[in-house]
Amino acid sequence: MKKILVADDEMAIRLLYSEELKEEGYEVYVAANGQEALEVVDKIPLDLVILDIKMPEMDGIEALRQIKEKRPDLPVLLSTAYGEYKQDFATWASDEYLVKSSDLDDLKAAVRRHLRE
Repeated sequence: MKKILVADDEMAIRLLYSEELKEEGYEVYVAANGQEALEVVDKIPLDLVILDIKMPEMDGIEALRQIKEKRPDLPVLLSTAYGEYKQDFATWASDEYLVKSSDLDDLKAAVRRHLRE
């Protein structure tokens, strides 16, 4: 079973993504900020990470940088409510940039694409 980390400061988003991805057959871990995300990355052999950009303590861009330093081959999808970050050079290290939507079809398709299932 593929392991996915969902890192988002909004509990409702963590719950929604977690439930939807579990229904798709994935094992899902959650983190409320970038620091928690790094702790999970260090402990669990993940297959994919979904990161929010705007989070307290450590934002998704800094978490992305540190994750890619530790595990360059680990796919990281940035998921944000703010489309303007796509122009930020620091986000280009991500494997995909998704704008949050109530329709999770794009997210699920991106997950499948990066996990090659």
